[in-house]
Amino acid sequence: MNFLIVVACCFAGLIIGGMSGGDGAVAVGFFFGLASGLVLLRLRAISDRVDALSRELELLRITRRLPPAVDERAREPAPVSAPAAPAVPQSDEAAATLDPQLDALVAPPPPPLPMVERAEPRPPAVRRPAEPDVFAKAINWISRWFSEGNVPVKVGMLVLFAGVAALLKYASDEGWLHLPIELRLAAITLAAIAALAFGWHVRERKRSFALALQGGAIGILLLTVFAAFRVYDLIPAGGAFALMLVLVAGAGVIAVMQDALALAVLGILAGFAAPILLSTGSGDHVTLFSYYALLNLAIFAIAWVRSWRALNLLGFVFTFAIGTAWGVLRYQPGLFSSTEPFLLLYFAIYLAVPILYTRKRDPARRDLVDGTLVFGNPLVAFALHAGLLEGARMPLAYSALGLAAIYVALAAWLMPRERMRVLGESFAVLGIGFATLAVPLALSARATASTFALEGAALVWLGLREGRRLPQLSGLGLQALAAAAFVIASIFSIGGGEANPLANSAFISALLVALAGFASAWLYRRARRARPLDLLLYLWALAWWTGAGLHEIDRFVASTWQLHATLGFSAVSAALAGYAAFRTRASAPAWTAAAGLAFGILIVFAFGASDVRPFAGWGLAAFAAYAVFGFTALSALRDMPDAAPAVAHIGWLWTWTFAIALVLSQLAGDAHLGNGWSAAFLALPVAAAWALTLLWPMALALPLASRFESYRSPLLLSQAIVAGVGFIGLLWHSGDSAPLPFLPLINPVELMQLGLLAGAARRLSDPHAPAPLAQPRVALLAAAAFAFVTAATLRSTHHLGGVPWDAQLWESNLAQTALTMVWSVLGVVGWVFGSRRGQRSLWLAGAILMGVVLVKLLLVDRTHLGNLFGIVSFIAYGLLCTVIGYFAPAPPREPTTGATA
Repeated sequence: MNFLIVVACCFAGLIIGGMSGGDGAVAVGFFFGLASGLVLLRLRAISDRVDALSRELELLRITRRLPPAVDERAREPAPVSAPAAPAVPQSDEAAATLDPQLDALVAPPPPPLPMVERAEPRPPAVRRPAEPDVFAKAINWISRWFSEGNVPVKVGMLVLFAGVAALLKYASDEGWLHLPIELRLAAITLAAIAALAFGWHVRERKRSFALALQGGAIGILLLTVFAAFRVYDLIPAGGAFALMLVLVAGAGVIAVMQDALALAVLGILAGFAAPILLSTGSGDHVTLFSYYALLNLAIFAIAWVRSWRALNLLGFVFTFAIGTAWGVLRYQPGLFSSTEPFLLLYFAIYLAVPILYTRKRDPARRDLVDGTLVFGNPLVAFALHAGLLEGARMPLAYSALGLAAIYVALAAWLMPRERMRVLGESFAVLGIGFATLAVPLALSARATASTFALEGAALVWLGLREGRRLPQLSGLGLQALAAAAFVIASIFSIGGGEANPLANSAFISALLVALAGFASAWLYRRARRARPLDLLLYLWALAWWTGAGLHEIDRFVASTWQLHATLGFSAVSAALAGYAAFRTRASAPAWTAAAGLAFGILIVFAFGASDVRPFAGWGLAAFAAYAVFGFTALSALRDMPDAAPAVAHIGWLWTWTFAIALVLSQLAGDAHLGNGWSAAFLALPVAAAWALTLLWPMALALPLASRFESYRSPLLLSQAIVAGVGFIGLLWHSGDSAPLPFLPLINPVELMQLGLLAGAARRLSDPHAPAPLAQPRVALLAAAAFAFVTAATLRSTHHLGGVPWDAQLWESNLAQTALTMVWSVLGVVGWVFGSRRGQRSLWLAGAILMGVVLVKLLLVDRTHLGNLFGIVSFIAYGLLCTVIGYFAPAPPREPTTGATA
């Protein structure tokens, strides 16, 4: 249900997984995010349950404080004839502890009326509040994750982990430190041990900070051991795995002692990430899978004493995701004997883990069985097994039978036990399923296909029996056949000697067909019979009219002026259709006129694509015809009741806007101005039309001034969309301002962007602005401003720093440094000021921006980890987040209105 959360976590995990920089990084990162999403969803569910249990415990604690006499008096009504019982004396402390609402509940009821039989009141039905939908849950969860807990420490430890990994690689490759590698690793180890000890020391006072710090320290220790083994060959394989086993086991013990699932998750995350981050590409899968086997055995040991489903899912997803990625990228048939045992071991571990999980759970719990592991483990393992066997059918059939036997045996063992019955039934279903799967696997591909064919034939027979065949329109078929015959006859009738435009048999014949269709449509509409038929005949005739006109333009107009002639023909057709709509009050001709005027937009785009001058030569005559016939068509549509006049007027205005923009851009090119001027001139008419519609709408209202206000909002919306597209397009523009020198913020591109931002701010602040846009206007403007600042930074780097405006810009240290500095300054300012002033929104904006910087560090700046600057950036960012997380992790919480209820 929490699909959006899982997608967001998949994206974040892909970033972290991509830190390896080797083959399969994308796949590993995706599965890393998938595992993290599942774990975080589980943590959210655990948090909700703990809150519910806390509320129930508090209510029970208050109830148990009630004095016995009061409880007895509230339970039994006083006799009718007896005087009121004296109040039971209570101490001041007991009275002070009673909740006012509970006092009202236990107050003595009034004496019942005499001689009246009262039926026992039926307790009212408790109505469970409706649960929020999946989107509300997703938004609530994301908000809580970014506003609760120690977010800076979470981020800081991850970045520190990446920085230390890069530092180890850099020390090995560059040798910039002259100290022996043994001393350097020892220093890192001592620092991690000190962090671990400090986290243990403050575990009572700052629990979330301590747990995050302990988990990060354990991860660094794991990374150090792996580096000492894999990169520097300082310890043998057996010693490295022994140390890693001790560290993972120690993390599990500390997590169990503190009842800290988060610590166990962080330790296992670090354990799984270590070989990915320091992968040498040697392809030693035996060592890698042995290491992961130790991690999974540690998870199995923790599952023996704790029912931590999130940890189980994390190990399962990581193990099989990494195994799948390795199989896709590296597996060869000759490696079967050294790979299959690990697959069987992983399958056995996660076959036993859900049994331990169910054994530790309360039988009354709804989630007694971990369905993800119960059903996902055999399906994923069998799919990987099939990949190792390269689809060999008979071995797969025997494997399916073996799995069926295993699950049937487990079901027979578990089902007699009451608390394990549901799990036993699940295993029984899997056993039956794999036994059934063995049958088609043993058959040939032809037999299986025949089975599917028989099923398909059965479905066809069922459809014919129940009469569910799609209806066919005979009229459309006849029309299609007739059209084909006419086209064939027209082709054969062309003699090639007719050279007169319009006065030739082909055009006159098509025109007569069109006129006959128009006449038939008008007759059917006047008779008010066969309402759909009149529209079909009208469209039929319109198609013939359009085809005849375009065919004549293609035959007799030079290619240079064909677009201009098409624009004139469209305007004439719109005027004729507008007159027909005015005479008949029919909507079809009105919409034809609207389409004819709006078609001018496409023609202008064609002008730009073919580099044709709109107003050159016959272009002036074409646009003059478009102006006159367009104004005539709009005047004829003035009194039409539908939306056709609005569409016609908006299309007409946009045609002129785009045409002027194209002309200005071409003039800038003719004057040999920089491309920034061409781009700015291209956006200038759009901005001007938008400003006129916002501030002086009557300047564009003619000839439909009386009804212009009714469709002013759609026009503004279309202008806002085009302005937004132009704003985004200018973000990617280099902004050459020649012959003027480039100055930040004082150049044509950025000035135009600022103007568009001002127009957006003016429109969003309008009381008549659409609610879906006006409500999030702060977020929209902030996002646009952030994009503008980013583009302006890159553009300044290009012009002032001499970095080419191409793909090399993103690879430039100068550009990335500039972006990191600008974003970090904005993010830290918002973070610190929001925390100090207690402004949650400002703090959250700063935190999100710092998160964006983190994403940039992991996606972009990680490619510069081969130099000292990149490593220092990572470590400094991580330390900064950790320090801020210790002193100012979040603004003060806002008081809740129901805190005293």
